[in-house]
Amino acid sequence: MMETSKKEIGSYFILARDGFEELIGVLQKQSYSVFGPTVRDGAIIYDKLESASDLPVGWGDEQEGGHYRLKKRNDQAYFGYVVGPHSWKKFLHPASIRLWQAKREKNGFQVIEENDSTEKFAFIGVRSCELHAILIQDKIFLKGKFVDPIYKKRREKIFMVAVNCAEPGGTCFCASMETGPKATVGFDLALTEVLTKNEHYFVGTIGTEKGAALLERVPHQSADEKQLKIVDEIISKAASQMGRSMETADVKELLYQNDDHPRWENVAARCLTCANCTMVCPTCFCTTVEDVTDVTGQHAERWRKWDSCFTMDFSYIHGGSVRRSVKSRYRQWMTHKLATWVDQFETSGCVGCGRCITWCPVGIDITEEVRAIREKRIEKEAVKV
Repeated sequence: MMETSKKEIGSYFILARDGFEELIGVLQKQSYSVFGPTVRDGAIIYDKLESASDLPVGWGDEQEGGHYRLKKRNDQAYFGYVVGPHSWKKFLHPASIRLWQAKREKNGFQVIEENDSTEKFAFIGVRSCELHAILIQDKIFLKGKFVDPIYKKRREKIFMVAVNCAEPGGTCFCASMETGPKATVGFDLALTEVLTKNEHYFVGTIGTEKGAALLERVPHQSADEKQLKIVDEIISKAASQMGRSMETADVKELLYQNDDHPRWENVAARCLTCANCTMVCPTCFCTTVEDVTDVTGQHAERWRKWDSCFTMDFSYIHGGSVRRSVKSRYRQWMTHKLATWVDQFETSGCVGCGRCITWCPVGIDITEEVRAIREKRIEKEAVKV
């Protein structure tokens, strides 16, 4: 018999495959705009969902350095993929947003404040690495001395449905970063998809009171020990199948001590400074501001847009760019991501999602660059002995 009884935070439940449609329907009835994974233009992206049929049912992906391909699965899994080029920051920290506009009047300009969207978002299919990325951006935009009002307004209206990873990709290393594959924080509901020859269902857990309240309106069952054991096995298997790994114990000190390492020249010879890694990264947050006017001079606007430390203009000051070489720009990005970020925000800027590896046109691998620097240091220490 299906249940709709009140459950507490931390409680486990079973959601039937067909129940996913009802979950989306309940969110829509509560005025949430539901966003999640869907197939478009040869990739799995995050976009608006009207129903469960919009999910990438039966689709998976294969990922390696500089390589991404969709592939059909031999089952009807809803979440049988890893992550695509989009991250959830596209909704919380938009790539381009108008800050204000101004109109000319007789005695000057009238500045019109921008009213950002009051839309409520429900995110479906958020992976553990992405939850950690959102928590990192929370620190950047909400916890410091200066709070970003755009991010704050959007963040306060999110309902988060996480999905635990069952099959990591070739560039995943969340286990090394302790950010996955199991979702442990930052969600309202978290699900694990269980798919066998005869059964297809989700084992879920409640993360917040908001999640518990929503679950009351969705038919579900209580989970038993056997089903929880299946979930543990799925997650343990995923943790053991990471495509990449990174030794992180002393990575901050390693990079600080090797700012002139020859490996920086090696990677600079391959890097195109295209900024793909920063665009797909779920934690990168750098922006620039652009002012525009119409041809009459009667109307002006100020826009905030994503920027990247890989561009020459990013470090421009009077007299020129501070980081003119490819070597200095790649070193800045990787050292900030894995070292100075820790000093600034008390956390690494990397969650191990592997996007920067997959979407780099030449397949530069951040885990391999750390490994190469570490191995060279070990060689030096061996020579001294």
